[in-house]
Amino acid sequence: MKIKQIRTTTFKAPLKTPFKTALRRVDHLEDLVVIIECNDGTLGYGEGAPTPVITGETMGSMIAAIEHIRPTLIGLDIEEDFEAILSNLHRSIVKNTTAKSALEIALYDLGSQAVKLPLYRMLGGMQTTFKTDITISMNDIDQMVADSLQAVERGYEILKIKIGDNPKKDIERIKAIHHAVGKNITLRLDANQGWNAVQSVEVLQTIENAGIWPQLIEQPVKADDIQGLKYIKKRVQTPLLADESIFTLKDAITLLEIEAIDYVNIKLAKTAGISGALELADTARNFGVKCMIGCMLEGPYSVAAGVHVASAKADVISMIDLDAVSLLAENPVTSSICFKESEITLGNEVGLGIRP
Repeated sequence: MKIKQIRTTTFKAPLKTPFKTALRRVDHLEDLVVIIECNDGTLGYGEGAPTPVITGETMGSMIAAIEHIRPTLIGLDIEEDFEAILSNLHRSIVKNTTAKSALEIALYDLGSQAVKLPLYRMLGGMQTTFKTDITISMNDIDQMVADSLQAVERGYEILKIKIGDNPKKDIERIKAIHHAVGKNITLRLDANQGWNAVQSVEVLQTIENAGIWPQLIEQPVKADDIQGLKYIKKRVQTPLLADESIFTLKDAITLLEIEAIDYVNIKLAKTAGISGALELADTARNFGVKCMIGCMLEGPYSVAAGVHVASAKADVISMIDLDAVSLLAENPVTSSICFKESEITLGNEVGLGIRP
C-alpha cells in the first residue's frame, strides 16, 4: 500500500444553532478534509478544523502546510514504512498542528485498513460505547437555560457551559442553569481564557459557597498564564482542566510537575494528531492524572478519530467531550459509528469507519 496521491477538499455543514464562546462565534462548519490514496486504490480520510484563535491556523495555511508535507510522504508504504511516514510528517514542518492531525488521521485510517481492523482495535482499545457532554453556547441567561433544558430533554446528563465574557454575569448563568436542570445533571464550565486568576477564584468560590459543585472548570485564564492556573488551584475545590495551555508533552509535564492542574484536555488538533494524543494520555497516566478528550468545532472524521483514541486509552481518558457531530444540522457521511445524541458507539468496520 504505497501512497500515490494526497488531495484536499472541504467539508461544509450548517450548525443547528450558532456556536458561541468567549473567543469566537461560528454559524457554519467549514473543515479541511484530507484524502490519501494508495496504489491499490485504498483511501484514507482525515479532517481538521481551522481555528485561528486557538491553533493559529486558517484554511489557507492548512492547505499550504499539507502541500509542503506531501512530497515527503508520496511513494512510502503504509504497511512497511508507517513510523517513517509519521516521522517525515512531523519533521518536515513545525507547528501547524491541525494540518498534521488531518494527515495523521488519514494515515491511521489506512494503517488500520491494512491490518483489517477497526482503528480502535489496532490501537489496543476494546471499549465501544461512550457518553459525551453537549456544549451550551454562551448567550443571555434565559437562552442558556432554555438550551440546557432542551439538552436534558434530549437525554444529555452532562452539560458543558460556555462562559467567560463577564464574571458577574457568568455567576448568574451558572446559578440559573443549575437551578433549572437540578443537581443530577453534571455541569462542566469552560471560560475559554476569559478570566484572570483573581476573577476565576471569585467566580468559583461564589458558586461553591452557593452549593454548586461543577465537575471541572476548563481553561479559565490565558494559555500562557501558568502561575495563574496554580494560583486558582490552591484556592478553589473545583478541579482545574487545562486546554489551550497544553499543546505539547512539554507543556503538560510543566503544568503537572508544579501541580497547577487536575486534569488534561486532549485534542488531536493540538497534539498534531493521534500519535501525540496517545503520548499525552500516557504522560498523564504516569502523573496519576485523568484526561478529557475533546474536539474543536469539527466534523465526523475528526470526531471519530477522537472516539477511537478514547477507546485506546480508556483507562486514563475518563471524560468525553466529543459533541461536535451533534451540533451539526446535517451529517452527510456514511458511518459505522453511531452518533446518537449523548451516546457514541464504535462499529466493527475496518479503519476509521467514516466515508463520504
